[in-house]
Amino acid sequence: MARRIEIDPLTSLGRHAQHVNLAPLVRALREEAAAVSHGLRDRTVWMINSAAQGGGVAEMMPGVVTHLRELGIRAEWVVLESDDEQFFELTKRIHNLIHGEGEPHLSEEDRRLFERVNRENADVLQQSIRAGDVVVVHDPQPMPMADMLRENIDITTVWRCHIGLDQETPATTAAWRFLEPYATGYHHAVFSAPEYVPSWFEGRSSIIYPALDPLTAKNHPMRVQTVVSVLERSGLLRMPGPTTGSPFDAPARRFCDDGTWQPAAAADDIGLLTRPIVTQVSRWDRLKGFLPLMRGFARYREGLGGDSAASDDQGRRLGHTRLVLAGPDPDSISDDPEGRDVLDELCAAYLTCDSEVRPDIVLVAVPMQDAHVNALIVNALQRVSTIVVQNSLREGFGLTITEAMWKGVPVLSNSRACGPRQQVRDGVDGRMIGDPEDLDEIANTLRSMLSSDELDAWGQNAQHRVHEHFLIYSQLGHWVRLLDSLTGAAKAA
Repeated sequence: MARRIEIDPLTSLGRHAQHVNLAPLVRALREEAAAVSHGLRDRTVWMINSAAQGGGVAEMMPGVVTHLRELGIRAEWVVLESDDEQFFELTKRIHNLIHGEGEPHLSEEDRRLFERVNRENADVLQQSIRAGDVVVVHDPQPMPMADMLRENIDITTVWRCHIGLDQETPATTAAWRFLEPYATGYHHAVFSAPEYVPSWFEGRSSIIYPALDPLTAKNHPMRVQTVVSVLERSGLLRMPGPTTGSPFDAPARRFCDDGTWQPAAAADDIGLLTRPIVTQVSRWDRLKGFLPLMRGFARYREGLGGDSAASDDQGRRLGHTRLVLAGPDPDSISDDPEGRDVLDELCAAYLTCDSEVRPDIVLVAVPMQDAHVNALIVNALQRVSTIVVQNSLREGFGLTITEAMWKGVPVLSNSRACGPRQQVRDGVDGRMIGDPEDLDEIANTLRSMLSSDELDAWGQNAQHRVHEHFLIYSQLGHWVRLLDSLTGAAKAA
């Protein structure tokens, strides 16, 4: 049932303010929060979502809750839970429908399951919530909870939807029709892009971009020695000499030609420090576009054989590039039942690749047993990447894009997905393609980027863009203003 999450200590805003490039942002946030009404300070803000790990929402939540507390606002994080696997299969279907994928049908039996699990969680949660509190519900999984909690408690409710599609299809229509009855339980809604706002939330919604905390384990600066140590301790890198750190409890594993998973660098060093590396790090999800990216990379490599125009150095650079497709251990993500199937499909496709190309495609399962270690591994992988790709067919926002941009790594994504085009400017922060399933376009754009003299400039531009628009201080400022406005209006009423 609904479970309150205890958050491990995070880097304080005071420490953020010690970084010269972050200090002005922290100062502006503190000044804004100091003007918040005392009415908000007397309330608890409850953040509710469906998972404590895996995905951008779970990653943002500790920073948002921790820093709200530092700003003098009581905040708690609660996760909806259920032992019924059918519930998470249903919510995954709803997730896919909102992204325009899947059979556009949801039954009354689905609704009964959806409401039953939410009722069970609401009954537990209402024992802790007090009149006057603010409940922020994230994404569709817990959406029915607002009405259920308001039956007995006078609270302010906000629905924070992180996903959407900027076009109407039979799939999206089915999803929104299913969810629309629960909208009456909310005073306000927050979306990641104007294109995502359904008609029944128009006039009572806001746009707040997701954002990253630059000093978390996944995003904080790393010295070269730290990057090397993390990669070596995780099994992603083989070092010739002695090392000072002991191996992590669970290594990153690599899918091998014999169909088994082995420590990632056991048979062959990936070349993370010596080769051009193209990386995508995401959940194992069909909508993330892993399969066309793999096939597009294979086409890129196959197309190099007849290139007589490239110089020797450039030819070696292009020919030595490796693709790293990395994602979490799917068994550890309770609300993502498709993860294993998607990973199995990728493994099968990998085995069909040409034998000369296959060694340069690396499927990596990143351990999830320790969230801190997982974050360090992703941080290090992104930092050694020449290009980070987010080839999503659909993407609500794409914090993996933001993470790479913050690290000064140019990004390859696509303009079909609304989230990436909120962030990446084509030819400025990286490159955008028009179709994430067009293998020739993927192959040609990879080749163009890897041959370009603009990689460093794109990375610098990308980092500056995140600093201006997508760090947590901006996000927190938006939340403080919104919550103060909503609770002030409720008090006046």
